[in-house]
Amino acid sequence: MSLIGLSCRIFQIGKQSKIKWPCSHLSSCLQQRLCSTTSEIPKLQHGTSLPTIIDFPSFQTRSIQAPREALVETLYDEDSVGLVSLNPEVFGQLPLLHVMHDNIKWQTQYKHINYNHALSRHECRGGGRKPWPQKGLGKARHGSRRSPLFLKGGVAHGPRRYTTKFYMLAYGNRVLGLTSALSAKFAQDDLKVVRSLDVASSAPEPLLELLEQRLWGPSVLFVHTDDIMPEKICKATETIGHINLMPVYGLNVYSMLKHDTLVLTVPALRLLEERLMHAIYNTAGAHLHSPTQLL
Repeated sequence: MSLIGLSCRIFQIGKQSKIKWPCSHLSSCLQQRLCSTTSEIPKLQHGTSLPTIIDFPSFQTRSIQAPREALVETLYDEDSVGLVSLNPEVFGQLPLLHVMHDNIKWQTQYKHINYNHALSRHECRGGGRKPWPQKGLGKARHGSRRSPLFLKGGVAHGPRRYTTKFYMLAYGNRVLGLTSALSAKFAQDDLKVVRSLDVASSAPEPLLELLEQRLWGPSVLFVHTDDIMPEKICKATETIGHINLMPVYGLNVYSMLKHDTLVLTVPALRLLEERLMHAIYNTAGAHLHSPTQLL
């Protein structure tokens, strides 16, 4: 179904159920097309009548930007089944490249452990006695042959084993990194919203054909609310290395930038917005999107 046909169907359903439409969420061009083409409403293919998703919540935000919009799709049909609005403070921010770089550096270094080890002068064998007298021979004075100046001596300031580069990135930088990555994905049309993760078959071939037809990927990250995913999509993606499943609580900047397409379910989208808005406006990370933070 085309975008105009889907919009006409949404308009007709809203008119029958007496829904008050938030005109600020729809563009003027789309409103004119809806009003002019409501007489001819195309039907869904194969005679199916899926319930249309119309989700325009009122966001508690201080941003002056208009909410973003995204089509809701399914993984077993070519038609779109709805339209959702996205919080502008989560999906409409200016992507801060230096903040995303800090997040990537933090995620790649905090798990690194150094196992290289060089012996110091106190760990080398021998060297207990003074090699020659302090005076009378015209040589430089030394107290041990295990000094870093001697061959087979200790190493000064060498690498020590079990040292880590772990550190905690600032709370505000972590939140800004998530909003910047989500905004960049949405601006590049690499963020998709689906109704659920239900697929028609547990075989990997139909899923690969669907992703190729929609130009998703080649690497795709599916995000759901829980870590318990539907059985069919788990079996379909088990042998595919470039398609991964992830719960909302595990979503991070590194994974979003590593995959070409980010696919969110509608419940995962709302849960992610709720968590990030709480993180933005709580006491520890208040006013993260103020002009002073962008400098």
